[in-house]
Amino acid sequence: MSWSRENAANAYLDTLKLRAQGSGRRNEALKSVEPECNEFISAMAAGMGAKLIVEVSPEPSQSTIALAAAARQTGGRLVCILPEQASTPVASSTKEAMEESGLNDMVEFKVGDPHQLLPEYENIDFSLVNCKSDSYRDILKLLDVNPRRAMVVANHLGGGREGLRGDVRGVKKGAQVRSLKRAIGEGMEVTMIGRMDEGTERKRRGGVGKRRSQDLSKSKWVKSIDEESGEEHIFRVPMSL
Repeated sequence: MSWSRENAANAYLDTLKLRAQGSGRRNEALKSVEPECNEFISAMAAGMGAKLIVEVSPEPSQSTIALAAAARQTGGRLVCILPEQASTPVASSTKEAMEESGLNDMVEFKVGDPHQLLPEYENIDFSLVNCKSDSYRDILKLLDVNPRRAMVVANHLGGGREGLRGDVRGVKKGAQVRSLKRAIGEGMEVTMIGRMDEGTERKRRGGVGKRRSQDLSKSKWVKSIDEESGEEHIFRVPMSL
């Protein structure tokens, strides 16, 4: 999987548009307390070309819509694992918004114990785990990620909670694992997994890490204007991961 700036930008804008439509309907239940978080997640999943996206959450929410928008960009699918059938206003409004936006076909809802359901999915490209659950650490450990390239996002890491911190199950020698804390929403950790080939290893040992770091900092600025409110949004999409 190669990084696609176009997919990342399109997913970001799609999620932004869907959020604006929700606000236009004056649907209080769908108003997210962390909108930038959802757009960031959508852009990351789409940019890396994720085909299998898995979300573990107590209920469908704006993040589910964001990941479904990413799946639409990549031609992939989203599996949303719910511990129990949710009947809250947020869950109902989310499913209604997804139906209106044509995102239903992108999502498969699975209801049951995440500890039993997660092992059914292998080589996951992109994972989002809501860490408000007391057992979130066990859930993170159960993820079977794509060893060639994958991303795991641990969300809602408030109150001193920790994510994977680079400890990913099943990742073999020769793979790079990086966990980064992000000051987004209620606290987020992004873990990136990728296989290091021999050429990359030689370059790293040759002391060109600085140049690689500079490459990672390159990005493209994208501007979007909300047609209803006139609000201007400017965001940056990385050229690569």
